[in-house]
Amino acid sequence: MIKGIGVDILDLSRIEKIIAKGDSFAKKVLTPAEFSQYQEYSGRRQVEYLGGRFSCKESFSKAWGTGIGKAVSFQDVETLQNSLGQPIMTSTKFSGKIWVSISHEKRYVITQVLLED
Repeated sequence: MIKGIGVDILDLSRIEKIIAKGDSFAKKVLTPAEFSQYQEYSGRRQVEYLGGRFSCKESFSKAWGTGIGKAVSFQDVETLQNSLGQPIMTSTKFSGKIWVSISHEKRYVITQVLLED
């Protein structure tokens, strides 16, 4: 049974400006494992990675029905990738199946999360 669906879109120019200021935002948003992957990238790919992970967390919180805040924090949701590059999301808040999709276009990233019991 579907518990919730969340969608988010993000203009990647916002992330470019944030990255130019240093790593504090990335460290706040990304889990340690995500931050480790983030550091492996540079340039445009780093912007896409951080933007995608931020957007995934937003999509999850919308699917959960609360938004980011007291009920769900950035550290409660982690999106890594399997050996094929497919995003795999886990959460400390939800024990069911989590389906996630991340799509990048030159200027935008869009994510969708579906929670299934």
